[in-house]
Amino acid sequence: MNTKAEQSKGASAGDIGKLVLAAVILAAGIVAYTWLGHAGVAQPVRLVSLLGGLVVALAVGAFTAPGRRVRNYIAESQFEMRKVVWPTRDETVKTTLIIIAVVVVLSLLLGLIDLILKSVILDWLLKLGE
Repeated sequence: MNTKAEQSKGASAGDIGKLVLAAVILAAGIVAYTWLGHAGVAQPVRLVSLLGGLVVALAVGAFTAPGRRVRNYIAESQFEMRKVVWPTRDETVKTTLIIIAVVVVLSLLLGLIDLILKSVILDWLLKLGE
C-alpha cells in the first residue's frame, strides 16, 4: 500500500493547456485518417497518421499532473506485479480439476433436489386435491 499522502489540487492552467493540446492533436490524427481515406491514400499511410497523432497526444498528456499520476500508478503496479507468486502449471491443472469436480457434484446434487421437489409437488401435493 502506498503511504504517501495525496493532496488534491486543482489542475494548473499549464496542465489544462497541455491536455487541450493533446486532445487537439488526437483529433487532428483522427481527422487526418478520415481525410486521407477520402483522398484515396493507402491504408498504411492513414494508419501512420492516426497512430502518430495518438502517440504525440499521449506524450504531451504524459507531462501533465494527471499524466504523472498515471505514470506513477503504472510504475507501482509493475512493482506490485513483481511480488506476485504465480502458480505452476501443475498447481493450475490440479486446481482446475478440483473446481470441475465440485461443479459436477453440486450440479448432480441440485438436479437431485430439483427432481425430488418436482415429484413431491407434482405427484403428491397436486394429486391430493383431486
